[in-house]
Amino acid sequence: MISAFPTPASPDATGDHADRAAALGDAFAPWAAEDDRAGAFPTRQFRRLAEERLLGLTAPTAFGGAGAGLGQAVAVIREIGRGDPSAALILAMHYINLATLPKGRWSPALLNTVLRAGARGALINAFRVEPDLGTPLRGGLPATIARRTPTGWSLSGRKIYSTGCEGLTWGLVWARTDEAEPRVGQFLLPLASPGVRIERTWDTLGLRASGSHDVVMEGVQLPLEHAADIRPPAEWGARSDEAAVWGTLLIGAIYTGVAEAARDWIAGFLKERAPANLGHPLADLPRVQEQTGAIAELIATSRRLIDSAARDSDSGSPPTAAEAGLVKHRATENAIAAVERALKLGGNHAIARRNPLERHLRDVLCGRIHSPQEDTILIAAGRITLDR
Repeated sequence: MISAFPTPASPDATGDHADRAAALGDAFAPWAAEDDRAGAFPTRQFRRLAEERLLGLTAPTAFGGAGAGLGQAVAVIREIGRGDPSAALILAMHYINLATLPKGRWSPALLNTVLRAGARGALINAFRVEPDLGTPLRGGLPATIARRTPTGWSLSGRKIYSTGCEGLTWGLVWARTDEAEPRVGQFLLPLASPGVRIERTWDTLGLRASGSHDVVMEGVQLPLEHAADIRPPAEWGARSDEAAVWGTLLIGAIYTGVAEAARDWIAGFLKERAPANLGHPLADLPRVQEQTGAIAELIATSRRLIDSAARDSDSGSPPTAAEAGLVKHRATENAIAAVERALKLGGNHAIARRNPLERHLRDVLCGRIHSPQEDTILIAAGRITLDR
């Protein structure tokens, strides 16, 4: 387990985050292919992100971060997603927590500890999903239990799809107390604690290097103050609009980046591929130009949607959670459609393991799995429309 990826103590206010992320995206692509085959955590990528001082991007400046808004985060995540979407997913979860935790109910002391560490490279993510519960966004009480002890809490349970767990310092565990009337909420778990075990269960079609394994907790002893935010279940509704907007737009940015990687590969292939019977590159054919233009249309539409919503959020007029969900859904479906079009243009070359396009297809299909999923997004939008 990696405890942290230390970065310089001073905040990064240079403003060239997207340019540096673009260079990293180029560098990460060959590593992403290797890690995909091995199902290995992207350690090299996060060392480079630390060296480029991008891990503390969204932490407030008061805690040593760069204080970047959603627009800058979207630009960085899209570029990292273009090179390595597994690393981009882990980074996006880290960014969301650094940006949104200051708006919650945490104690100042605990917030200071976590955000200062996070700004310096201590990765953090939330552990919410369980084998029986599924995603908490669909309701239900967690089976993970925090039992009161004389000195704090004893935490036991299992979390699945714990993205990045092999490289995290902190996990925010969604659990319930053992009180007569249980409270539910976030418990701050140091991953290096005795009683924490990672089971390497993540073996999937795509995003194979995201390290979304099971985290098992067996009587993990936590200080009293590590009950970071626990409330009666009735007080927990849907995620706040701000957290929902950050989550949905960054997810959309990851898969837009994957589509851009597919676009770049197929464009190079079409310009180089010159069948003997044709006598010139495939790129000269009007039909090929039309289909490549359709790929460009899908990507440009997604970028405009995501960037516009992010700018509105940074300017103080964020979209609602429902509208941000629609942007995420459209961007995800556009990305899948773009990669599928590239696949058709590439033929057998597109599905060869020696070429990256088959990996881009596997990775982009994972976009449909992230909460909120299509049915939740469209039902919410439909109800709002019908209630007008």
